Amino acid sequence: MNSGTRSLWGGLRVAVLALLWGSTFLWIELALRGLSPLQVTFVRCALGALVLVVACYATGHRMPRGVTVWRHIAVAAFFCNALPFALFSLGQQTVDSGLAGVLNATTPLWSIALGLALGSERGLRPVRLAGLLLGFTGTIVIFAPWQTTGATGWGALAILGAAASYAVAFTYMGRTLVRKGSPTLSLSAAQLVAASGLTALAMPVGGLESVDVGPAVVTAAVVLSVFCTAITFHLTYRIINDEGATNAAVVGYLLPVVSVLLGAVVLGESLSVRVVLGMVVVLVGVGLTRRKAAATSAAMSASMSASTSVSVSASGDEGRGSERPADEAGASGERASSDSVEPTSGDTPGRALLENAR
Repeated sequence: MNSGTRSLWGGLRVAVLALLWGSTFLWIELALRGLSPLQVTFVRCALGALVLVVACYATGHRMPRGVTVWRHIAVAAFFCNALPFALFSLGQQTVDSGLAGVLNATTPLWSIALGLALGSERGLRPVRLAGLLLGFTGTIVIFAPWQTTGATGWGALAILGAAASYAVAFTYMGRTLVRKGSPTLSLSAAQLVAASGLTALAMPVGGLESVDVGPAVVTAAVVLSVFCTAITFHLTYRIINDEGATNAAVVGYLLPVVSVLLGAVVLGESLSVRVVLGMVVVLVGVGLTRRKAAATSAAMSASMSASTSVSVSASGDEGRGSERPADEAGASGERASSDSVEPTSGDTPGRALLENAR
């Protein structure tokens, strides 16, 4: 496959992911017409887990083993799946699907704020700080606290909580699960299995209400579970692995646009000038935070490559003696990349994945 074909295929996958994930909020809205928020969450996790577990064993992979790894998976499943899925469903009882997608775009801003709180974001450059402040300014514009008709209800706060939960989840996943030897398909399947169990424990609280399911509700629940949860959850891992974190981050810019357009066209949701302006400000802010991170990553990668070349050239006989282990390590890295997410310098896989997660 030549570079042009690879580029076209990569762009197509990003577009499909943006369409599927951007439509998540539309399907949640439709599913809520016959199911309670917790029921939507459980169906989404359970059916999504079933699809990925079948795919896992069909491709010859095994589920992760060991108490330690499952402990990490359970924590990640709570913050990445069970909690945000429930908060999105709760929030969309009072918030339009398009606005939900826009508020979800604040996830990378929460990631940087979390990094500052934990001390992992040190020496924040002016352009990234400006992006962070601009992004949260856009959120304030959307909420419009100076207007009595602004989106200041608990539903919008719940969706912002879901976006912040993603930030916590993928920071944790980047440190404990990614690149630890487990295939990405196995991790995806195991995480949704754990999320199903966690959601089932909460069902007696608000998930045993009577349901009113018709063809539209069933269709929405199935599409939400299979396409917008199982497939997109794993496809994101694969795009990061194959195309890199920077290309995968493009989805974060397309997702709110898709959600707003689908909400307006399919559900007839109104598009106020304030919401559109807030969305633009948020996306510009996110772009500023990503731009400097991408540039830093590229510079560090080039520096490391140059340092390695100089080291090999200057090492003489010792350098020649080290060529074989280097080759073996490279081959091992290629094999690992087919199943694991490839990290990029200065930008953890967790952060890249959180910018695209719904």
